[in-house]
Amino acid sequence: MSTQQMSRGAVAAATVVVLGAAFWAGSHSGREASAAPLVSYPIATNPTGGTAAGSPGITVTGTAQVAGKPDTLRLDLRVQTRGDTVAEALKSANAITARVQSSLSKNGVAGKDVQTSDLNIQPDYAYPTSSSPVVKGYLVSEGVTATLRNLGKSGAAISAAVTAGGNAVQVDGISLDLEDNGKLLSAARDKAVANAKTKAEQYATASGRDLGAVVSISETVSDPPPVAYDVRAAASKDSASPVPISAGSENVGVTVTVVYAFR
Repeated sequence: MSTQQMSRGAVAAATVVVLGAAFWAGSHSGREASAAPLVSYPIATNPTGGTAAGSPGITVTGTAQVAGKPDTLRLDLRVQTRGDTVAEALKSANAITARVQSSLSKNGVAGKDVQTSDLNIQPDYAYPTSSSPVVKGYLVSEGVTATLRNLGKSGAAISAAVTAGGNAVQVDGISLDLEDNGKLLSAARDKAVANAKTKAEQYATASGRDLGAVVSISETVSDPPPVAYDVRAAASKDSASPVPISAGSENVGVTVTVVYAFR
């Protein structure tokens, strides 16, 4: 066997040992081992015994979550009326919806944050046992969606809107959201990158290499959807007392994939 062949065999064997050490470190590093980062090492050699050009180095992932308090509330209301004619039912629904919208405005909800979400008109049938269905009137349903940005006053605003609409108003749902999440995302990114660097340094040390510069970074943001809030038991049409609103907290998560070179 030639000297050059022996040199290549030794380098390949050393690479297998390094990969084994890196795998052992990942599988014994606690809970994070279930999502152990991918470690890439070059196995090809050139005639002089150095590593091949353009080697990928180490690819690791870093994760972080930062908690924040929801800052907006979405309110979905519905006005339902009945009339002998379409015009009569629609006129009644329009009047009640206007009162609801006016109440929201008086309680600090901006006009741009109030929308008519849908309109539905349909016949109301009677079903005699011995004959065909008969139209006995018409049902009108108008949906209103409002975004409340002052959570401290949102409970009072909801109660006032329901009271303004009376028995024709139905609360379809409430959800809390975190719209202003810029600072939280920035903090989560810093923590995720630091988490990735810690992993990369650990793998580099375990494999006897020196960690080099960052080659590339990509991220995935986990922005939680609005959280539904059940107010059916709290919102009473017979009482103007504020609906109790507890904002709680939501997590904004960031996962980064970082590629480091070796020195």
